Amino acid sequence: MTKVWAPRAERVRLRRPGSADVELTRGDGGWWSTDVALTTGERYGFLLGDSDALRPDPRSRRQPDGVHEASAWFDTDQFAWTDGDWTGRQLAGGLIYELHIGTFTPEGTLDAAISRLDHLRDIGVTHIELLPVNGFNGVWNWGYDGVLWYTVHEAYGGPEAYQRFVDAAHSAGLAVIQDVVYNHLGPSGNYLPEFGPYLRDSERNTWGSSVNLDEEAVRSFIVDNALMWMRDYHVDGLRLDAVHALKESEGSTRHILRDLAIAADTLSAHLGRPLSLIAESDMNDPTLILPREAGGYGLTAQWSDDWHHAVHVALTGETDGYYADFAVAEALPTVWSDGFFHAGTYSSFRGRDHGFPIPEEVPSWRLVTFAQDHDQIGNRAAGDRLTATLSADRLAIAAVLTLTAPGTPMLFQGEEWAASTPWQFFTSHPEDDLAEATAKGRFAEFEEMGWDAAVVPHPNDPATFERSKLDWSERSVGDHARILGLYRDLAALRRDRPALTDPNRPTRDAEAHETASGPRYVLHRDPARVLVNLSKEPWQVPVENDDVVWIATTDAAISAGAVTVGPDSAVVVGPA
Repeated sequence: MTKVWAPRAERVRLRRPGSADVELTRGDGGWWSTDVALTTGERYGFLLGDSDALRPDPRSRRQPDGVHEASAWFDTDQFAWTDGDWTGRQLAGGLIYELHIGTFTPEGTLDAAISRLDHLRDIGVTHIELLPVNGFNGVWNWGYDGVLWYTVHEAYGGPEAYQRFVDAAHSAGLAVIQDVVYNHLGPSGNYLPEFGPYLRDSERNTWGSSVNLDEEAVRSFIVDNALMWMRDYHVDGLRLDAVHALKESEGSTRHILRDLAIAADTLSAHLGRPLSLIAESDMNDPTLILPREAGGYGLTAQWSDDWHHAVHVALTGETDGYYADFAVAEALPTVWSDGFFHAGTYSSFRGRDHGFPIPEEVPSWRLVTFAQDHDQIGNRAAGDRLTATLSADRLAIAAVLTLTAPGTPMLFQGEEWAASTPWQFFTSHPEDDLAEATAKGRFAEFEEMGWDAAVVPHPNDPATFERSKLDWSERSVGDHARILGLYRDLAALRRDRPALTDPNRPTRDAEAHETASGPRYVLHRDPARVLVNLSKEPWQVPVENDDVVWIATTDAAISAGAVTVGPDSAVVVGPA
């Protein structure tokens, strides 16, 4: 049977090349159906009303010729999976690696990414987080302009290549988390409003019209999509983009995030393996990760931008825009101990009090913490990584902070070898007017923020995309090799030392010490301490009699009951 939800249509026909159009029958709730069964690879689409314009299936699994053209029927059950013994990976104790298929390898495909899985496993990664892969107009894009949520972008290899990737990842012992975007649709190829009220035209968020969560069929569209990734493509979890833009109507007693968490937990129980839902949110609201029995939504984890901001300011000294509040030395100890910096405190960037405190009972691993990610790099004018401004010594400190922090650490592709390639905002809009409108909006946004618009690359220039691809050859030379070795050592240390994956929040206060030449930090992971010296002078720190140096970014040894932490260096000490 073929069916489609199209309550706005007075007539729906199924069109297949070489066959007569088939009239669908309207049923309850705006659903249309026909007994015609499609075969694997068969092209098809729908005609709405008396129009002769073909529209792709809103739940299409494959778009061989792009999002404006016919869908192709794809049967996920035909793939011969080899991961029958895969029992999954829980997020607690994990190390996430965020990557973009199009720029992770020179080829920019899922099959090419398979050849790099050994590298990820060898550096201690446990979870691969893929930026969105759903269908968008054009060839390359970050993925957040998707319009067909059920598809896998054809240039990456399509849905079968996606299955091969997940199967290979599981064979390598790696879980897969898929980034999904349920808060908006892209600007080109979005035909969903012709079918039904998928969007609230009177309400907009940063990226366009809000998704209509008042409509039960739209809610099912989202939940069914989430289940598809975890059930049909065997992924181990989802990263939910910008959940603060998922607006429920006033008086609603059900939040879509709660519905998603219930669906994921139900499927997890059936499959017998953990499934993780990770929210991206700027609300600093622990309701997302509190258990449902405690009034929360029951998601697995959420990103902590506050952690990123505190580390970024401490290492770079940059205090523009939303970084301003994090200029105080106490910002880093606060996020280390409390998770959020803004937990009901005044945010100068927002002009109001912001956030809520995290209850002590919430395990520390439920916050995903990172020194770099696709947004915080790509939304800079030149898309410059920390590598562009920090010394190798400070990049090493960033590695220590990331992999010893109380949260679940996440790396962004290439961070592990201090990649020199930028990660820039790129698009490939075929429509010239849309390409120029996107570029002008980008230039204007950075001018308002005080950046020099002249350094902002044109998003639609193919060179912007090409520059953003990783250069794998550099990982074996110079400081790149040194940093890569440090990340490997830190990941191994984190696996070997229970203190570094202890789910309890640190029991002793983290400390900041201001000096004339820069701050110093004592950060506790009992019984270990992470000592960070960002000043220009050596720093002697008393240690316990049985302490040894677990890891150091420069030469460090314990002598006469103290360890000397050199300028711009970090040392982790704890019991032998």
